Amino acid sequence: MIPYGRQEITQDDIDAVIDALKSDYLTQGPQVPLFEKELAEYCNASHAVAVNSATSALHIACLAIGIGHGDLVWTSPITFVASANCVRYCGADVDFVDINPITYNLSIDALAAKLKKAQSQNRIPKAIIAVHLCGQSCNMAAIHNLSKEYGFRIIEDASHGVGGRYKSQPIGSCQYSDITVFSFHPVKIITTAEGGMALTNKPHLASKMQLLRSHGITRDESRMTEPSHGSWYYQQLVLGFNFRMTDIQAALGRSQLKRLDHFVASRNQLSNQYDQLLRDLPVIVPQQEPECLSARHLYVIRMKTSENQKTRRQVFDELQGEGIGVNVHYIPVHTQPYYRNLGFNTGDFPEAERYYNESISIPLYHHMNHEQQNMVSIALHKVFKK
Repeated sequence: MIPYGRQEITQDDIDAVIDALKSDYLTQGPQVPLFEKELAEYCNASHAVAVNSATSALHIACLAIGIGHGDLVWTSPITFVASANCVRYCGADVDFVDINPITYNLSIDALAAKLKKAQSQNRIPKAIIAVHLCGQSCNMAAIHNLSKEYGFRIIEDASHGVGGRYKSQPIGSCQYSDITVFSFHPVKIITTAEGGMALTNKPHLASKMQLLRSHGITRDESRMTEPSHGSWYYQQLVLGFNFRMTDIQAALGRSQLKRLDHFVASRNQLSNQYDQLLRDLPVIVPQQEPECLSARHLYVIRMKTSENQKTRRQVFDELQGEGIGVNVHYIPVHTQPYYRNLGFNTGDFPEAERYYNESISIPLYHHMNHEQQNMVSIALHKVFKK
């Protein structure tokens, strides 16, 4: 079976982890701040806060910008549930903005229309969580311009996007947002096994997130309510969490970061080859915007339903039968039972639902070889021509 995604662990990665295991610190040591510093520098961001998952990063990002009970946050319905769940963790309400039918990212036209209506109802969202699906940035300049008009905050859910670029700047530079979040899950561009990172250019947001990731505790006397009792002393200032990344994970992340540009270049080369291999099939291949360099986390094909007699389920099952590890990204969040119980229904976001019914993610990982890619192409041609 050729998987839809997989990590690459080299001897350098193994050696880095072994060095961390042999060091004095398995957690709360030097590797995490070094990883934060190196990724912040790579992204041209001022601050980075490492945590145990991108879900945790989204959670503390929402708390840092003040999301709480009574607030409203909008995001895309085509994303993993964490992009919406992080809002609910804070006690706030979530709503969705339909997707662009070409990029599959949040639609600027739909966002502008929804904001205009929300203004008339005095219910402007406190924040937008812009999801960079498959590694291609949303139109962040347009979202930022709307934020200046309507006064909302911006979080970039770039779980797919580390190593990508937007308008010649690295995704994560936070040029158009308050906070950007990355994921380091094994199928993502680089991995720490599990892990995430939140980047920002605003010191007060970084400080809040650092506090929240570790029980709300500080040893910094300048932040305490009274003089320190001694070197052992700490104070809990807020109700925080144990969201820390370990030094073992950070050591792996630092090793992988050295190869990030190579990973992204390989993924783009493979994606361009897919574009050619699949050009005569009744599918739509991913469209890339000229101002973007996608990190190419996923390669999603979309079936042309008018030219196919098979359902997406049939194509999916037949590809798996050919040894091709396909997947679907994602089930629209608003159709999940939890969100239906909050009042969402099928038909609320028609572009997202059309996309879901027609999309399949086919294998893509940076060390995929030509033979494997040709096997995927041959299987696709076989399935569609049956």
